[in-house]
Amino acid sequence: MKQGLFALGMSVVLSIMAGCRPQQEDWKLVWEENFDQEDHFDEASWSKIPRGRSDWNNYMSDFDSCYAMRDGNLVLRGLVNYSLSADTAPFITGGVYSKGKVGFSDGRLDIRAKLYGAAGAWPAFWLLPENEGWPDGGEIDIMERLNNDSIAYQTVHSAYTHVLGIKDNPKQGSIGLIDRDDYNTYSVEMYRDSLVFFINNTRTFAYPRIETDKEGQFPFTDKKFYLLLDMQLGGSWVGEVDPSDLPVEMEIDWVRFYQKKKK
Repeated sequence: MKQGLFALGMSVVLSIMAGCRPQQEDWKLVWEENFDQEDHFDEASWSKIPRGRSDWNNYMSDFDSCYAMRDGNLVLRGLVNYSLSADTAPFITGGVYSKGKVGFSDGRLDIRAKLYGAAGAWPAFWLLPENEGWPDGGEIDIMERLNNDSIAYQTVHSAYTHVLGIKDNPKQGSIGLIDRDDYNTYSVEMYRDSLVFFINNTRTFAYPRIETDKEGQFPFTDKKFYLLLDMQLGGSWVGEVDPSDLPVEMEIDWVRFYQKKKK
């Protein structure tokens, strides 16, 4: 009986360990970022995201206080703007992307991070194509989290979903549970005929290429995507920011990219 319990216990341990990474016999690690630099992220792979006019980037800032390297993590912050008197934005946020530096396709991307909550906080990890406009080029949202929720959103966008408004054939996105107080791993597997999403190695949903006479349904092959890691505050989706909840942070432990082993 004790041997049976021991075997069962080892099976549980091995299952938990397997949940931390894709099956090693199928995948080969081809690129990783462990954020183990002491003072600054690696500029050979990452750049600060410039400010734009959309909800997701209208508070982006290169202000040093929005960024930190701490205990092997990249820290991105959302702050009340008390410091930049010439900047009219009420809040400032940090974000980095691999645009023009590191591209991803035909593989599996894993991101391990800890998210801290605040009213109006909207951290996200997502992919956009190099040199192609939105929404025609496609968008892959690996993780979006609102406020202090115990769920994360994973979604795809394209001309098919946004311009034509077809969001249920196939289903455009899903949600998955996260541990609000610890690190979670968010993943997407990019195939030529589908995108498959995971949270903590639990499959949440898949978005397939389908037969259709409508244009732009699956613009996710034959191109490189760059990765965005950003903290944002406020907007029409997440709602108003509570300044008393700030500053807010997220800690990104690592990013890993795998490709299928050749047989």
